[in-house]
Order: sequence, then C-alpha cells, then structure tokens
Amino acid sequence: MASKITYDHCLCCGSAAISKVMSCKDFTVSQQLFQIWKCSNCTFLLTQFVPGEKYIGPYYQSATYVSHSNTKEGVVNRLYHIVRNYTLKTKQKLVTKVTGLRHGSLLDVGAGTGAFTNTMERAGWNVTGLEPDETARQNANASFGVNLKNADELFRLPASSFDAITLWHVLEHVHQLHRYLETFRNLLKPEGRLIIAVPNFTSYDADVYKEHWAAYDVPRHLYHFSPRSMEVLLESKVFSIETIKPMWFDSFYVSMLSEQYKTGHGNILRAFWTGLLSNMKASSDNKKCSSVIYIIRKK
Repeated sequence: MASKITYDHCLCCGSAAISKVMSCKDFTVSQQLFQIWKCSNCTFLLTQFVPGEKYIGPYYQSATYVSHSNTKEGVVNRLYHIVRNYTLKTKQKLVTKVTGLRHGSLLDVGAGTGAFTNTMERAGWNVTGLEPDETARQNANASFGVNLKNADELFRLPASSFDAITLWHVLEHVHQLHRYLETFRNLLKPEGRLIIAVPNFTSYDADVYKEHWAAYDVPRHLYHFSPRSMEVLLESKVFSIETIKPMWFDSFYVSMLSEQYKTGHGNILRAFWTGLLSNMKASSDNKKCSSVIYIIRKK
C-alpha cells in the first residue's frame, strides 16, 4: 500500500464529486496539516493524503492517546476514565437489549486497552477482542488480564459465529473499510446486531470548533460520517439501520479537547457549555448528537 493515499472518488457512494473543505492539524502527534474532502452527493468526509495502513502506526504513538495508553495524565483524561466506568455498563446493557440475549458471542473490534472486552467477559459473554496496536494489546493484558488478538484475525474467523459485533469509535480508523463491512456481514448470525459508534460532524460542537474539532483527529480518523452517508454506506453492504442512539458524554469530552486545540489551553467551563448546548440541540433529534451509535441488522 502506498505511503500516502489519494482519493479520486467517495468511498461511501462512489461519486467523483469530492473536493477540499478544510485543513486540520494533527494536534496529538505530528502537528502536520491534513486535508479533509467532502462528497457533495452523500456528504461523506474523508481525510485526503493519509498514510497507508503500513505507515499509520507512528501517528498513534503518543502517551496522551488514551485509547491505547490508558493514561490518566491530565484533567481531560482523568475525567475520561471516570465517565468510562459508567459508559461501560450502559454499553453492556445496550448489547443485551438489542440482541435480546443475556449471554452470547461477541466480537469487539478495535478493543483498545480491553476495558469493554473485560466488561462483557465478566458479564458472561464469550468475547473475541481484536486490536491492531501491540502496545494497546499489552496494556489490555496488564490492566484487565484479557488476551486480545491482532486485527488480522478478523478475516480468519468462522462465518455466522457472532450474536453481536461492536466497534466503539473504530470504523473511522479502518483502512479496509469495505472489506471490513463485508466481513462483518459474513460473521454475524442471521439475527445478530452490528453496533457502530462514530463521531458526527453534523453536531453543534463540530460546527462551533470547525477545524479545531477534536473528533476530526487527523490522520488517525480516515473518514468522517454523517447519518446520511452512514445510511448510504450500510445500504450498499445490504445492512439496514435499526435505530440511532446518542452518546451524550462525548460532546463534553470532545469540547474539552477542542478548547485546548483552539486556544492552546483548556477552558472547562466554556467546553462544558458548548457540550451542553450541543446536547440540547440534539435532544429532539439523535442524529445531531456529537457521537452516535448505529444499531444495524442484516437485510
């Protein structure tokens, strides 16, 4: 795979009507600028000229990247851990509700440091956790005693073997977007559920912070989904969206990071207010939440 990927069409709908809409900075690792392009047909955004799959690794190597390091350094990361203890249980309940099962087989893709994998195992589920980053896998074993497999194992798993497949802020990182979705369809049992959580650039907080919006997270986030583009993409893979759920805490977390990126220092009160306004504007329409969860089934 090339060291830099150049897109000449939309990966969601296939349209050639894509053009640059902004440049965003990698605030976490490299401080480099990356372009974000938009499809005028389905509203899908993609990060242009991103490192290929073999070259993206160094952009994850940061002690502050909480998904891999499990760090508690800094106010934002400490708050992240406090909220995570609550959200792990809500995710467990969601999986139980949408599958109708108290126990079952779960594939957790992009398991990070293993917190959700551990939660579901402790709840009695048979869990296969996949994580491409070796450091994150080591941290998962050290923190929770869970043994995560390399992401490449995805393509060697038996068909129709999972009641649920979860991706918590993972799909936006996956280079092989179409292959992954096609594989998920093959791995799900007939009544299984695919659960995908992603940031939503149509939210109020994204509009406030624009190129400083932390959930763009270039170049690690290869794609940026709107509810419309997600529906188009899933329809092309013979999936249907059953429902869309809000992730209310994300607007606060993302706003706190965005304040740091925009001003060079944190402003917790202003971030809290922006996050609150974002949630209020999304209260009557989950599709406007800062991050959303798509509950998906096979057609």
